[in-house]
Amino acid sequence: MNETEAMMKHIQQALENEPRINPHRYPVKVSVVQDSVVMEGEVADIAAKKLALEAASAIVGTRGVVDRLRVVSSERRGDGAIRNSFANFLLNTNELRNCTIRVMNSSKLETLREAPPEDGGSIDFEVKDGIVTLDGTVISLSHKRISEVLAWWTPGCCNVVNSLDVAPSEEDTDYEVIDAVRLVLEMDPFVQPDQIDVKCSNYVVTLQGYVRTADERRRAELDAWYVFAVTRVVNNLELLS
Repeated sequence: MNETEAMMKHIQQALENEPRINPHRYPVKVSVVQDSVVMEGEVADIAAKKLALEAASAIVGTRGVVDRLRVVSSERRGDGAIRNSFANFLLNTNELRNCTIRVMNSSKLETLREAPPEDGGSIDFEVKDGIVTLDGTVISLSHKRISEVLAWWTPGCCNVVNSLDVAPSEEDTDYEVIDAVRLVLEMDPFVQPDQIDVKCSNYVVTLQGYVRTADERRRAELDAWYVFAVTRVVNNLELLS
């Protein structure tokens, strides 16, 4: 067994050791191309996706990971339907009201809303094969994170490539992540965040407090996972009796 084969074997073992990835139900293809590990396949949710990428990155010998994992969508939709739904999210989200919104459609960039250049920046997006790609420049990390969460919330979306730049640049901190997670929980109509406490340490988010139902508990956890740069979520939420 050569070095590459040994590394791939260790990665597969790491995937099998993480129950949320469940590679027997959701097989992940692992290959090595030009010294980078390429991961392909469908996974159950955003948590499984991030945990799989983290597991591969942690293996000795891994020089880089190419993410081609797709999240299984509960609703199969065409790119046009995904594009329209995501556009509505962007246009109707109060936190992004000062952003220019443009969409790539049939190789042409169409402006959906024009904002003054000194306002919230611009968000350009494209949908191809269920993958939402974000480009442009926004004025804060919160704008970058909210845009990605809205993409994940869009029915039919199976992956998000967030290439939004932030200008002027901001230092990312635990407090930035906490503020973003709190904001996302407040935006989610299926979550009541009043009794949810959010903590963060080195991009690991911990949720504590109380929710009404098991579905709300799961939804709150996924919302935290959707936030850009979050690497792990510890869900200590309890059900109200």
